[in-house]
Amino acid sequence: MSFFENTGMLAAPRVTRIDLAKGGFILASSEPLGEVTRCIGDWLESWAARTPNQLYLAERGPEGEWVRLTYAEVRERVGRIAQGLLDLGLAEKAPVVCLSDNSLDHALLMLAAMHIGRPFTTVSSAYSRLAKDFSKVAGILEELQPGVVYAGDGAVYGPAIRGCAVRCPVLLSHNAYQVEGSINFAELARTRETPAVMEAFARITPDTHAKYLLTSGSTGRPKVAVNTHRMLCSNQRQMQVAWPFLHFLRPVIVDWLPWSHTFGSNFTFNMVLANGGSFYIDEGRPVPGLMEKSVRNLREVQPNLYFNVPRGFDALIAFLEEDLSFARDFCGRLRAVFYAAAALPQTTWDRLERAAKQVMGEDVWFTSAWGATECSPALTCVHWQLDGPGCIGLPMAGTSIKFIPNGDKLEMRVKGPQVFPGYLNNEEKTQEAFDSDGYYLIGDAGLLLDPQRPERGISFNGRVAEDFKLATGTWVSVGTLRVKAVTALAPYAQDVVVTGHDRDEVGLLIFPSAAAKDVPKEQLHAYIRDGLIRLRADVGGGASQSPSRAMLLAEPPNLDAGEITDKGYINQRAVLTRRAADVNMLHTSPKLDQVIFTK
Repeated sequence: MSFFENTGMLAAPRVTRIDLAKGGFILASSEPLGEVTRCIGDWLESWAARTPNQLYLAERGPEGEWVRLTYAEVRERVGRIAQGLLDLGLAEKAPVVCLSDNSLDHALLMLAAMHIGRPFTTVSSAYSRLAKDFSKVAGILEELQPGVVYAGDGAVYGPAIRGCAVRCPVLLSHNAYQVEGSINFAELARTRETPAVMEAFARITPDTHAKYLLTSGSTGRPKVAVNTHRMLCSNQRQMQVAWPFLHFLRPVIVDWLPWSHTFGSNFTFNMVLANGGSFYIDEGRPVPGLMEKSVRNLREVQPNLYFNVPRGFDALIAFLEEDLSFARDFCGRLRAVFYAAAALPQTTWDRLERAAKQVMGEDVWFTSAWGATECSPALTCVHWQLDGPGCIGLPMAGTSIKFIPNGDKLEMRVKGPQVFPGYLNNEEKTQEAFDSDGYYLIGDAGLLLDPQRPERGISFNGRVAEDFKLATGTWVSVGTLRVKAVTALAPYAQDVVVTGHDRDEVGLLIFPSAAAKDVPKEQLHAYIRDGLIRLRADVGGGASQSPSRAMLLAEPPNLDAGEITDKGYINQRAVLTRRAADVNMLHTSPKLDQVIFTK
């Protein structure tokens, strides 16, 4: 019998529907939220007292060994670092800003800042590590006005720190000599904790700012979203209501998701802390040369919960299919697989399910959620068995979703304790973010899988702003088409960008996968053409969901230009803007050796 078939492991799907005028309605959770923890630090204090010897954080050391810290050890180091921050004169509203990737020091500093009521921000490391200039990170620092800036290695991040003319104290874990006047993180961590730490801890309220997170930039200019302790603690309480198994199964997680994003920072990291689990920091990435590190970590640790984005699953599946022994190790104590941040193609779902069933003898439980940086992040959650991808669950405890007709879609607006109070120092954008009833305008569309049975869940229907009209006036649902196209063109399409704004036909710009590199051009074009024809047959031939032409892009998505985030999903708008010449070639003056036609 499956673990989740046991009574009480998952909350029953229950929801209340309230119909509104003009075809709108509100969907609200029927579950009470219950008591919510005051602040993030209360979790750490509790587990350090209750299970002091339980493993909490681990990372690979310089010799490849695991460096492990228990809850008691983490609490002791957090107290020392927090005292060091107070000794630096860190003001209450001045954030600690991290410029580098996930690490043990990064985690300890993040926990220490929040333990004394100081907000913490992680900026995507790519802005400092990979960017050709530092104007973006300089603008972010100017907006945040940090009290302390931290980076892992002065040799790597020193140029960005010097280029941004950082005026506050700088902490570096390695090669501190690279930045004049910087402080070695190890020295700060040797500070003796005084009563001042717990005095500051006692002053934290649920409305104290815990983190400042930059919006993903998938629409418009990035903004700084305030994340309070109430938001973050409410969201983990909501997960416990939806997944009661968290009271019995302490999460053991191996995770690479960057802490500059809410998925990795607020969802997975906080879930481990809230439930007294163990978090292994994965230094790998879902790219060639680094995925092997993730495979090694997954093989050794054998997580019981696994979180990733679709791009990460694509990379993982290749190893699961090629190495049965790794598949056995990976699934050794696996209970659930969670995907988010972008829709999961059906082909990816099927391959992962087959790989898991081959070694487990039963289906793995797939689950998902929907949310945003401004929402801690989860607004909905799946807490029942799914038949396939596409469902984002139901509103979480204390959450309501308002569905409002918008064109041919239903725009979703949200309200709940996990929703942010506004953007930092930006009253205009804050006012624009909410409707007159206090619902956050998230910009996504959705629909009920079964209007007669709302408890069956919600299907994500793309972003309202991404959709466009053909010259015929027909709307094109970009989010829906993108997933169908990637599925139809698997395994040779890593991702696609949908084109055709104000034109007669829909087209695709295709980012080829690694598998496509070894396929002869004529054979690859024939496969893409056949895939588009199959897609047209599957959707019934409708012009708005049937691309008539496609073009393979030679250049991968550009991170500096904002075409891709470090979580690996594509910014449709940024690609269309930057590659306007490719779009024009695709639709108006195609070259037969570059453009693939279906007719």
